[in-house]
Amino acid sequence: MTSPETVTWLQERTTLGILSPEVLNAIAQVIEEQVVSAETDLVSEGTPPEALYILVEGQLESNTTNETNPALACGFLPGAVIELQELLLAELTPFTITTVTECHLWVVPAAKFRELVSQYPEIAQAFSRQLVQELAQVTSALGYEQERAVALRPYLVTKAQRGIVGTSRYAVRLREQIREAAADRKSVDIFGEPGLEKDNIAALIHFGSPKRREPIIKVNCGILQTSGADLFGRAGGKPGLLEWLGEGTLVFNNIQELPEELLSPVTQLLKTGTYTPVTRSGESAPEPRPSQARILIVSEKTQPTIERSVGHIIKVPPLRVRKADVQAQVEYYTSLYIRARGVPKPHITPEALRRLQSYDFPGNLKELKNLVERAIVQAENASELTEEIFWPAETKKKRFRVNLLNAYPPLRRFLRSPWWPDRINYGLTATAFAIIVAVLFIGPQTRDRNFVLNFFWAWWWPFFLFLFPFLGRVWCSVCPFMIYGEITQKLSLWLWPRKLKRWPREEAEKWGGWFMFGLFSLIFLWEELWHLENTAYLSACLLLLITAGAMIFSAIFERRFWCRYLCPIGGMNGLFAKLSMTELRAQQGICSASCTTYQCYKGGPQKGEGMETNGCPLYSHPAQLEDNRDCVLCMTCLKACPHRSVEFNLRPPGIELWTTHVPRTYEVALLFLLLGGIYLHRLPELQSWLGLQLDLNQFWQHLGLSLLVLIIPAIFTFAAYGLLQVFNFNRKPRSFVELAYGYLPLVLGGNLAHYLRLGLGEGGRILPVTFATLGLSGEQLPILVAHPAVIAFLQGATIIFSVLLTMLLTQKIAKQPVRSLLWQHLAAIALGVSMWAIIVF
Repeated sequence: MTSPETVTWLQERTTLGILSPEVLNAIAQVIEEQVVSAETDLVSEGTPPEALYILVEGQLESNTTNETNPALACGFLPGAVIELQELLLAELTPFTITTVTECHLWVVPAAKFRELVSQYPEIAQAFSRQLVQELAQVTSALGYEQERAVALRPYLVTKAQRGIVGTSRYAVRLREQIREAAADRKSVDIFGEPGLEKDNIAALIHFGSPKRREPIIKVNCGILQTSGADLFGRAGGKPGLLEWLGEGTLVFNNIQELPEELLSPVTQLLKTGTYTPVTRSGESAPEPRPSQARILIVSEKTQPTIERSVGHIIKVPPLRVRKADVQAQVEYYTSLYIRARGVPKPHITPEALRRLQSYDFPGNLKELKNLVERAIVQAENASELTEEIFWPAETKKKRFRVNLLNAYPPLRRFLRSPWWPDRINYGLTATAFAIIVAVLFIGPQTRDRNFVLNFFWAWWWPFFLFLFPFLGRVWCSVCPFMIYGEITQKLSLWLWPRKLKRWPREEAEKWGGWFMFGLFSLIFLWEELWHLENTAYLSACLLLLITAGAMIFSAIFERRFWCRYLCPIGGMNGLFAKLSMTELRAQQGICSASCTTYQCYKGGPQKGEGMETNGCPLYSHPAQLEDNRDCVLCMTCLKACPHRSVEFNLRPPGIELWTTHVPRTYEVALLFLLLGGIYLHRLPELQSWLGLQLDLNQFWQHLGLSLLVLIIPAIFTFAAYGLLQVFNFNRKPRSFVELAYGYLPLVLGGNLAHYLRLGLGEGGRILPVTFATLGLSGEQLPILVAHPAVIAFLQGATIIFSVLLTMLLTQKIAKQPVRSLLWQHLAAIALGVSMWAIIVF
């Protein structure tokens, strides 16, 4: 390359272009060309400069051991002038420069360059001016950055507190959404309940993005000026946060608190990426300015206007649906606290963890964090955190409950043993039922001579009516009808292998209850018109008909379809079981956090302490039961659960009737049918009390009166509800279907009072009646019967107690003053008085 060409190249391609052509020509005259191979150190750190190097072709890079100034490490491209500053200032080389590729260099030895500097003072002067200009630029930039830092410091977010803890599908999805939002510059709306650390999610998005080195600020919308000056700045005046922020991230915290005046400008910012500075009155509005900032929005719920303007929407799931993450969150918060305080890490007991998982945490993560920290403080360096330490973690649903399985471990062992109920069912009940039916057919036909008839009417009915308030639907767990249904199901599958039909749930839910109602109506009429109480073979036919229904439907459908939807006795049991003081439930938190197989519902092989089962015969999940209607206490779920989630609780009787209960019309119809059945059982006494002279030996008169007796109590209660609506001016009462459940104690008490006469008056004659059944004389055998006055006293006390409970339950369900429910209470009292008249007297 000739000297003029060299001068031109230096002027156009290097920083030496600020020098005059004369000086450049002098430099060109002393240039030496040099080719350096790749991976060769051109200059070494900490050594005096040997020459001025000008890179013509190739690539260089520098490395330094100075960790406090990593900016010294950089790359060089053609046109770079190396060692100029060090030669002018007589400094040591601050870094090592290495060739990346083979490089073509122009070299001016250090001695010759110093001669040129002495000969041409212009060189030193020109670069001194350049250094002064660069210094002024740096000083100006530093001043701007200092002013910017002061403006942004009150809002600055320095780092994300933590990542997303947990392995649940919710946690995995949330991490995916954060990564997707961090990959671009679109605005994001992050919403969810309080206490979910949504602002931390905003920080995770920013610090996971390519602009992580830019600042991120968080402003609380509730404290923004309504003019927007602090956010958008003033035209011709003080800049706003958006201008100071540059390419950083702005987090609007609690967007629901944004002043209405700012809603439109913020929406414009989200949609167009522009904003308009604030002007004073009388000034013309300036042109909108572009904003390079990224906008993240944090709120407790979505705002329609904002939602339509953002690029990403992230709904943060509450902790109550992420129960699988509770253990990981607890471990994380525990580790954070012990590291900060330098205390030993305590072990969290399984019982404590289950209690935490059963709690819904309305305060979400913040509440859990506070709970863990308080527990560690209260434990006072103990090695374990027990469930007692987490005393606030108690759900409203768990109040007033005592888990009998924990209080009495032998009860748990018995209910999980083969004895309950399989050995009892297939070893005792199935055999006994066959004998009972046979005796009813071939034995004496009256109750005073057939011990089975005596047992059925004088023992079974009063005993299980008395048992309902204590153990609910426990009879269904040992019911012979369904035992023979299961035997039929297994035998038919063995003889004819096939897949049983799935339940037609929609149709069964809609019509099954009315089928039970109709069947029970026919049973009542059959019992009354053909005197089933004192006719053995007809009682046997009734038992066989119900058993036949169970067997037929068990051969068609899987599990216990008949039991759940069609059995009339099961319908009555499910209705009265609502009053029970015990319940079988599961802890929802443990089920959602720990269970993935749902063996209590579906069945499955042995897992942990969970036994192999076929699943709930009624397809009920214990964690989702609304009341006791669909639980037969077979304890299949207790045996199947590997997580000890299932509980058998002692509770206030019927508490769900005024808390979580869902009323059903067909249940109310069955309730009033059972109410009418009390009067039907006492038809002769009712005739005498009312002064009627109908001949009950005539079938049609008997049938007509029976139908009226079944219907009139329901009409009476509905009329009372009508008066309740007419005279309740202050407050609209609850629906009739809801309030009707208030009569449930009276219906149960009335039926029990009726059967007390048989139980206490005839049940104690079981021994002589048994001998009479076998054709033997049992006149000398002992009997144990109550005095008529004692029976009357117990019947009266039962009715009075039932009326009082009905009034109390009605108040609980209605949640209204007594005077607002006066007519319903008067109806209950009137029904109680009528029962007293036909049962006690």
